[in-house]
Amino acid sequence: MVMTTQMLQIPEVDLVYDVHGTLPTADGRPPLVMIGQPMDAGGFGTLASHFPERTVITYDPRGLGRSVRKDGRVDHAPRTQAADVHAVIEALGAGPVEMFASSGGAVTALALVTAHPDDVTTLVAHEPPLIPVLPDAQAAERARTGVRDAYEGKGSGAGMAAFIVMTSWQGEFTEDYFAQPAPDPAVFGMPTEDDGSREDPLLSDRSWAVSSYRPDVDALTAVPTRVVIAVGEESLGTFTGRTSVALAELLGRRVTVFPSHHGGFVGGEFGYAGQPAAFARKLHEVLDVAG
Repeated sequence: MVMTTQMLQIPEVDLVYDVHGTLPTADGRPPLVMIGQPMDAGGFGTLASHFPERTVITYDPRGLGRSVRKDGRVDHAPRTQAADVHAVIEALGAGPVEMFASSGGAVTALALVTAHPDDVTTLVAHEPPLIPVLPDAQAAERARTGVRDAYEGKGSGAGMAAFIVMTSWQGEFTEDYFAQPAPDPAVFGMPTEDDGSREDPLLSDRSWAVSSYRPDVDALTAVPTRVVIAVGEESLGTFTGRTSVALAELLGRRVTVFPSHHGGFVGGEFGYAGQPAAFARKLHEVLDVAG
């Protein structure tokens, strides 16, 4: 598949995106846009390779990867990111798109179809980490603060260890969760020394606007976009599994179960590979219902 890289220069950011295939599309179907947050385009290389018949668009969100911010900010806000994706879709000039969006990218996508419902025909929103939809939202916010505090206090190893414990916890965040001792980064194969970094969008509070985003349920149930809420079978019961199920219920539908875990579509180039071939087969199946 031929890939070309494009840059869209707008006042606040230079947005870089990759076109895998041709425009106009060779198969007559809409382009398939894949977005994440804080994952950039590099995280979708394996999944895109399982769609050789489609034109796939991947991109680096504002302030991540190759997309350089010019707005002087470091926070990541879903509505701002959604405006960026809207600008990219307009730049494609290929009409409405289909979209697979994962994690914070799924939150961006929900904000996008709320603001620009004619941009996307089908959205597969995979494990959006939306704290406000949870019955234990206050406790989830407390758990999120614990990750930030571990990162601010002791660096990336401690922060990532706390993040892993939070995101793998089964069920609501009870007092048993908060009574645990601070996890040892070495147990997870991570360095124990402080590397001095405090800019990680995953571990700092720079992306709290993502997990604090409150979806407009009335708008999402009224849009012409077919919205599919997806969850990995290994994620059920964990934080993002619970947010996915809760959101689907608010929208009056059932969650669609995909293979593997939160990063189930990633290949061996990442530390915690999923099942990308099986994941892609399921995504083909879901998209082909409307295709």
